[in-house]
Amino acid sequence: MVDLTTSTQIDLADLANAGLATKGDVIAAEFQSGGRGRLDRKFDAPAGSALLFSFYITPKRSRNDWGFLSHLAALCMSEIISNDLNIAVSLKWPNDILIAGKKVCGLIAQATADGIIIGIGLNVGMSLAELPVATATSLAIAESDQLDRNQILIQFLERFSLRFLDWDTGRDFIDEYSKVSATLGCDVQIEVAGRENRIGFAQSITASGALILADGFEVNVGDVVHLR
Repeated sequence: MVDLTTSTQIDLADLANAGLATKGDVIAAEFQSGGRGRLDRKFDAPAGSALLFSFYITPKRSRNDWGFLSHLAALCMSEIISNDLNIAVSLKWPNDILIAGKKVCGLIAQATADGIIIGIGLNVGMSLAELPVATATSLAIAESDQLDRNQILIQFLERFSLRFLDWDTGRDFIDEYSKVSATLGCDVQIEVAGRENRIGFAQSITASGALILADGFEVNVGDVVHLR
């Protein structure tokens, strides 16, 4: 745990790129001055209000399947929030965790030469006034009984380590992910910078984490807007 850093993701990537990271390494921070989410979006959280961490793993499974690992991490965190904290959640593709349709957690994944770094930002103690956007929420706002970030981190790492071992030896978690997906079964609009938006019915997810639309189109990157 560090008090202040630019980004746990950057710190761990620097170690990995220098050959100094080992599998299982975790960096957590009280505050990030330059935290980033997917598509290089800024992630802001008051000091001590969010669980901010990145971890490094070196899968043995085919690199083609690594895209599912951020989904697996999102699934594990959603299980902790829903089962251990007793709060109903859903997953928005690719890996946002929602409470009552509002984002409580986001994930980012970054491949290196030998492994993958997954970064997680979970809004824990934020008040309504501290939320960065109106579409966000926190465990505190959802009246969770568990706001101890250290305990949540321990629970996550224990759960993910077990799920990861199963995944790395060939098990897929597509059914588990699909059951809590807020995206599958919905009409969606896919938005990718520099490309024309595409509208379709979100039908399934692949072993590599891609979203498959009913017309067979495969979505690997971009933002998903749920259409009503």
